[in-house]
Amino acid sequence: MVAIPTENIDTDQIIPARFLKTISKAGLGVNLFADWRYNENGQPKPEFPLNRPESQGANVLLAGDNFGCGSSREHAPWSLMDWGFRAVISTSFADIFRNNALKNGLLPVIVDEDTHRQLLSLVEEDPATQVAIDLEKQTLTLPDGRSVTFPIDNFSKTCMLEGVDQLGYLLKQVESVAAYEAAHPARVQTTGD
Repeated sequence: MVAIPTENIDTDQIIPARFLKTISKAGLGVNLFADWRYNENGQPKPEFPLNRPESQGANVLLAGDNFGCGSSREHAPWSLMDWGFRAVISTSFADIFRNNALKNGLLPVIVDEDTHRQLLSLVEEDPATQVAIDLEKQTLTLPDGRSVTFPIDNFSKTCMLEGVDQLGYLLKQVESVAAYEAAHPARVQTTGD
């Protein structure tokens, strides 16, 4: 787990606007938090959390309150996922970011302030701290075994568990839609002109 506890991290800090010239998700992770992560010469700042050796391979980001505020851009969850994150834990998320994250397979986990403080303390003591997230049960389990639940809407949960996006979910329903259409006569008649 990597901790970046700054509050109100907006989408332009997550992925600066100058990197939004692509519609591809691939390669965006290198520019994740670019303005904080690199110096003016483009060299990594050793003290930035993502640049530390113990952060490599981490798939959970522990963020400050109101994570993902600011403008709407799918590039923000894309860049987080391309870096390797699969979940972000915070006390709150901006609605647009949370929706974009869920639509793209990045799990936003909302925890209470006490749990958040405990997680920050654990990561400060041991940067290799790990947690377990069970999407099906909607639980986050801390190293001491304590579990807390987190909210997620049923549709997003189903899509994430099945590994599909909204369109993929609809495409899985094609046979059901066809059966319904076949069983119900058309209500609107069209005439040829």
